[in-house]
Amino acid sequence: MNDPHTTDHAASHRRHPLPPAAHVTPGDTLGWIAAGWKTFIANPGTWVLQTLALIAVLFVLAAAVGFIPTIGPLLAPLVLQLVFPMLVAGMVTGVHAQHEGQPLRVAHLFEGARRHAGNLLMVGFFFVLGGLAAALIAVLVGSSAAVTGMLVGLLGSIGLANGVALLSAALWPVLLILLLMALWFAPALVVLQNVSPLDAMKLSLRACISNLASFIVLGFVLYVLTWFAMLPFALGVLVLVPVMAGALYAAWQDTFAPHAPQPTPALPGPTDAPAE
Repeated sequence: MNDPHTTDHAASHRRHPLPPAAHVTPGDTLGWIAAGWKTFIANPGTWVLQTLALIAVLFVLAAAVGFIPTIGPLLAPLVLQLVFPMLVAGMVTGVHAQHEGQPLRVAHLFEGARRHAGNLLMVGFFFVLGGLAAALIAVLVGSSAAVTGMLVGLLGSIGLANGVALLSAALWPVLLILLLMALWFAPALVVLQNVSPLDAMKLSLRACISNLASFIVLGFVLYVLTWFAMLPFALGVLVLVPVMAGALYAAWQDTFAPHAPQPTPALPGPTDAPAE
């Protein structure tokens, strides 16, 4: 005889159909920023405390890993990238709770780790792996161009060096932007719609590319806001981080939520979907 609790728990593992990405306009991006600001001012004290907790977690992790002899300083940035999607997912969960009329708590920062730790770590792993692969590709393409140029003899030594440097410098940011596009929606898709890690990154990349103009505008606005946030001793970061979390949630709502089933409440215990 089947245990009802086991049946319900198994149902929580069942993945929803993958949501298609909706079309959004560049004007929508300003609405996302406005929604992020409204999210912040609804609970400014709690959001500031949650952002301070986020910074503290990243600092403690970086310091702890940095103490590892020899490889610590090299390993610390990779560890931070690995756990970053989990913390983003926690903040998105907080935004979702606030939008559902539930009280916002600092502990929401760790909801991603509590509910979907394995899948969110896989998102971080794919992000780290993608970054390493992008760097390797940029180096290999640059080296290949250098070798080809020397063999053919078409470039002088100075012109060759400059050409290789420009090629690598142009390729690296393009690959990095594609990687960031794959990361943008992935934490929200995992924690709010139970999408598997690799599918979440594919969907995120597809959504950003299909709405490229909108996300170029969003990236530019966030870049400008980041500069302003850094001016008064970086205190603006305490506001910018919650605003970005709220903007991410609003972007997810416009891009994926209209075509997606409603998120189901999490049951006690791990709820990771099988990773792909």
